[in-house]
Amino acid sequence: MSIWRSLFPVLTMAVFLLPLVKADAAHLKDNPRKHKIVYQLDDAGVDKAKFVLGNIRNHVAGVGGWQNVESVELVVFGPALKSFVQGSVDPALAQALEALQGQGMTFGACGNTMKNFSITAEQLPSKSLILPQGGVVRIMELQEQGYIYLRP
Repeated sequence: MSIWRSLFPVLTMAVFLLPLVKADAAHLKDNPRKHKIVYQLDDAGVDKAKFVLGNIRNHVAGVGGWQNVESVELVVFGPALKSFVQGSVDPALAQALEALQGQGMTFGACGNTMKNFSITAEQLPSKSLILPQGGVVRIMELQEQGYIYLRP
């Protein structure tokens, strides 16, 4: 019986909070706005890249869709950029990226990382935005323009 006593407060809170959770972004109807978001990806690995692209997809859905988004930019630098090199890119990752780019997401590639890893613009996904000033500078510039910064 002691397990039920310890779970009772949690279950009670869940019952009261559950009606507040809505996947259709109803909370934005009273305060509609266009969101500007910059995501950072610098961790190596295909799984991390897929995770971040999934976060972006869920983020857009959570705010009610692309009609409520002014701009989303994914800034990629460091070892993470290697995951997007054409010829060795995971097909599911390439497909997820292409889908998001087709809906309006910008894929920013750090120029400094490109130099350090000898990656050319032709090796990157189509429609990549090459960032000669560097990924971290781009993130700063976007924050100065009012973008919300996220690093999952």
